[in-house]
Amino acid sequence: MKKGFDNEKYLKIQSEHIKARIEQFGDKLYMEFGGKLFDDNHASRVLPGFLPDSKLHMLMQLRNEAEILMVISAIDIEKNKTRGDLGITYDEDVLRLSAEFENVGLLVSSVVITHYNGQPSADAYRSRLERLGIKVYYHYTIEGYPNNVALIDSDEGFGKNDYVETTRPLVVVTAPGPGSGKMAVCLSQLYHEHKRGIKAGYAKFETFPVWNLPLKHPVNMAYEAATADLNDVNMIDPFHLEAYGDIAVNYNRDIEIFPVLNALFEAIYGESPYKSPTDMGVNMLGFCMSDEDVCCDAAREEIIRRYYYALCNLAKKGDNESEVNKIALIMKQAKLTTEYRRTTVAAKERRELSGVPTAAIELQDGTIITSRTSPLLGPSAALILNAIKHLAGIPHDVKLIPEEMIAPIQKTKVDYLHGNNPRLHTDEVLVALSMLSNQDMNCRRALQQLPKLDGCQVHSTVMLSEVDQKIFKKLGVGLTCDPVKKSKN
Repeated sequence: MKKGFDNEKYLKIQSEHIKARIEQFGDKLYMEFGGKLFDDNHASRVLPGFLPDSKLHMLMQLRNEAEILMVISAIDIEKNKTRGDLGITYDEDVLRLSAEFENVGLLVSSVVITHYNGQPSADAYRSRLERLGIKVYYHYTIEGYPNNVALIDSDEGFGKNDYVETTRPLVVVTAPGPGSGKMAVCLSQLYHEHKRGIKAGYAKFETFPVWNLPLKHPVNMAYEAATADLNDVNMIDPFHLEAYGDIAVNYNRDIEIFPVLNALFEAIYGESPYKSPTDMGVNMLGFCMSDEDVCCDAAREEIIRRYYYALCNLAKKGDNESEVNKIALIMKQAKLTTEYRRTTVAAKERRELSGVPTAAIELQDGTIITSRTSPLLGPSAALILNAIKHLAGIPHDVKLIPEEMIAPIQKTKVDYLHGNNPRLHTDEVLVALSMLSNQDMNCRRALQQLPKLDGCQVHSTVMLSEVDQKIFKKLGVGLTCDPVKKSKN
């Protein structure tokens, strides 16, 4: 697909901007890091050319100045809170992230357990981390946080928290997910550093919304669609407008909390270093778009993708109607319908003609390939075969997998594994192709085309199985599905 984002420029100017912010404060900068460091797939979808681990590579350019402080809430430990995308608990994810950081040469100095009130599960987790040689600190729940500034800025507020020992000028504060207490950890550290005579500052790294793009820019609207379940709303930053006369975009939670943060800064420093929540940010993303039209098109696709995702969740669980309605409103504001997505139109047209579940893929050159369900293959498995045959220049009527090979697989699925669906899934088709590739040149050539599916778009007229969804995700394919369940027949 066409690129719309200059990743090399981003790595360069983002790291330079963070260095300048460190120098602004003198001794130390605590940087609250929102979003995902390793797998920011949302950013890579709406900004083609942005690599999912770009922020990690940016930090690696600062590895000699930076250390990482992991934050996890005792409440999340107690509840065994799980990351929806990975299916692992937050406490396990802290260990995973720490190992990933250290594998690329970044220093993970310690873990802070926030919202601590003597929970036994938090104590057990601390003991586990300390046995692994990881330093652990407690930060306590403060009554009235964040509004009770007098209590927060006292020995019974931030003063009660453990002081986290750090050694480097840039301290990156990150967590497995939202609500972990990253900002409170940064502010508590500012309080303790000030008590020790150390000049320290605070900055915030949030990828979206992009502050120097218009409020209704498709990239910013795509972020609003992505966070519809959190009810985040993009807004013009009124503090920035009043202070500088310039329009900047932020989101409701940062704007609402800024007066409180300002009061805390004044209590700690005597004066606030910032005039607006936008001032606190260090994000340079908006300066690195190389082709705005490409990014706008990708963002519109993402809005529609989020809409279909919410619709499918509504069909399965029935508890997110407000999320669906919000994204529908965003689509209306963006003057979008699902027909903007070419694969949606193609899949539905094929469905009308065939009367069975269908799917469609848009390849990198804009070619649309479609498929339908059959007694042997589901629509997604057939679609991958059709697409890689086209890319390899293999005629459509050539059968890569002989029917006599498919039949025994179906028998095993139904007779021995007691499955209801005899048709082959995408993973089973790819395994069969792999087995045949040693003897069959066409199978080998077809398999070699799989990397070319990265960045392509797919639509299915029925909700796919978890197996098929995971295969498309691993291939880097953007998938949407109609909120229709497969028939057992």
